[in-house]
Amino acid sequence: MCGIAGTFSFKNKVVSDEWLQNAATSLNKRGPDNQNFITIGKTSLVHARLSIIDTSAAGDNPIYDETGRYAIIFNGEIFNFQPLRKELEQKGVNFKSHSDTEVLLYAYIHFGEACLHKLNGFFAFAIHDKQEEKLFIACDRFGIKPLYYYSDEDYFFFGSELKALMQFPIKKEIDWSAVCLYFQLNYIPGKNSIFQNVHKLEPGYSITVDRGLLTVDRWYSIPYNAIQAETNQLSYADQKKKLVELMDDSVRLRLIADVPLGAFLSGGIDSSVVTAMAVRHTQKLNTFSIGFEGNDYFDETPYADLVAKHFKTNHTVFKLKNDDLLQSLDELLEYTDEPFADSSALLVNILSKYTRQHVTVALSGDGGDELFAGYNKHYGELQVRNKSWQANFIHLLQPLWEKLPQSRSGKIGNKVRQLERFAVGMDMSPADRWWRWCCINDMEYVNALLNGRQDNVMVDIIEARQKFSSPVSFDGTLNDCLLADVGMVLPYDMLVKVDRMSMRNSLEVRVPFLDYRIVEFAFSLPVSSKINGNIKKRIVQDAFREILPAALYNRPKKGFEVPLLQWFKTDLKEKILNDWLADDYIRAQGIFNLEHIRLLKKQLFSNNPGDVHAQIWALIVFQSFWRKYME
Repeated sequence: MCGIAGTFSFKNKVVSDEWLQNAATSLNKRGPDNQNFITIGKTSLVHARLSIIDTSAAGDNPIYDETGRYAIIFNGEIFNFQPLRKELEQKGVNFKSHSDTEVLLYAYIHFGEACLHKLNGFFAFAIHDKQEEKLFIACDRFGIKPLYYYSDEDYFFFGSELKALMQFPIKKEIDWSAVCLYFQLNYIPGKNSIFQNVHKLEPGYSITVDRGLLTVDRWYSIPYNAIQAETNQLSYADQKKKLVELMDDSVRLRLIADVPLGAFLSGGIDSSVVTAMAVRHTQKLNTFSIGFEGNDYFDETPYADLVAKHFKTNHTVFKLKNDDLLQSLDELLEYTDEPFADSSALLVNILSKYTRQHVTVALSGDGGDELFAGYNKHYGELQVRNKSWQANFIHLLQPLWEKLPQSRSGKIGNKVRQLERFAVGMDMSPADRWWRWCCINDMEYVNALLNGRQDNVMVDIIEARQKFSSPVSFDGTLNDCLLADVGMVLPYDMLVKVDRMSMRNSLEVRVPFLDYRIVEFAFSLPVSSKINGNIKKRIVQDAFREILPAALYNRPKKGFEVPLLQWFKTDLKEKILNDWLADDYIRAQGIFNLEHIRLLKKQLFSNNPGDVHAQIWALIVFQSFWRKYME
């Protein structure tokens, strides 16, 4: 796991060593063990290394082939590198290191771009061919490892994070359609970024820069056929058996490391499954969880303790105090470049920081909800499509839900919030409903918030929305919603959160549920294997029922929530009122509708704040970005 960056000069223009050194330095948290850069003709390559496999200097990047024609920089891990290495040795390759990076380089040399289909792992890498003056870049199937890029008539720049690109001479022009999407979703989905002409390399895509010509191609998409999935001939018993086998092998591969390793353990089903598989292949597994001191509503550590005792892991619990959260806020705002307002990132940062004091690699349960229908919105969608009496009853009471207090910060208020969202969604088409349930705010809120800037970018916003919701249809099954989630929610929210916060703390996080074999297996299954009228993530729960503690099966699902509301009303009240959202600053900035900002502040400090703290948090993150890059 590392950070990469680089350049290609289309017109033989100078690439400053200072740019390259600054790019390497900006990535030093992703790669604290070694930073390096080289220039070969028109191409420059930058690498910051976190040593995981072959921690010797032989694994430092760039790595060259024996002829010196090819050079590679690599961020990620290839978990099946050992059998690939044996295959290449049979072709006569003599390896100089024990790293997966060198295996990847020779796989490209021998198989070309087709090597990507041989890889089981997560990655973003660049390979330079000196003879052909060609640069090839690729990222993994599901967007686990990030890559941003920028091009103009003079240069092509790329980097693992936006902060690396900021070290090069790029134009910082705001993409207002991206801003609108951010204030709807709390993150920016798809290839576009907060800046015009800066793009993200989307999951399963590659870039070729060949003698000045830039092409972007898709090399992978999930093989899914709705009819085949619904008519899957594998019995449910065999499906469960297959899932256990695949998870067992996925976890086994992801335990390969030359550094200390552990697992996040929240007490939920997914992280418990990962832990259950890991203890089969390692002695005294290290597990880690966090909880809130004095706040039982947000605290799941009793369930994590239960699982840890069941599997006899070496378990560490980090109990958080308010000061921990305040410190995490400063750290998050300082590290975040492109605005990202999923507040649970605050907790992932803390968990990663404390976990890194014990291990360098951690396994997580991310991906299980998107693949196997684990969210409340999936259950709600099923109820709507089945036209259940419960759905009709909730819809009938919509006027009541709208009048009652709503908030994520308490059990009753959160339930009312969910019921109201559900009732509103019932009047929408499946595609519109999927999009609305992904959003924190609707477009009406964005129109009220911004000073008319959204009027010129509505076509772009509609296009982005249609792109991500296109799998969702009346004629499909719930699998179409899961496919849409894997295309948008997973890579641009969940995986961004884990990647940025773990890498801020120089911790590698591996995600066994996103082994491509498991993803493809998940989309070969009928909806009934994943969810029915009584249970979400049915096959995950049933397949591991005999292994996991019974108490896990009679508990409500909680998100990784942060008690923002009480925090904003106390410790951060003055900074909200007199700094981030001060009237004078908002007026001078000229982006937001001052009257609407005043209404949000008034609501925040009222007796019925609702979910306004989520909107305030998104504004705080944006303001931090603006001050860092635009002032």
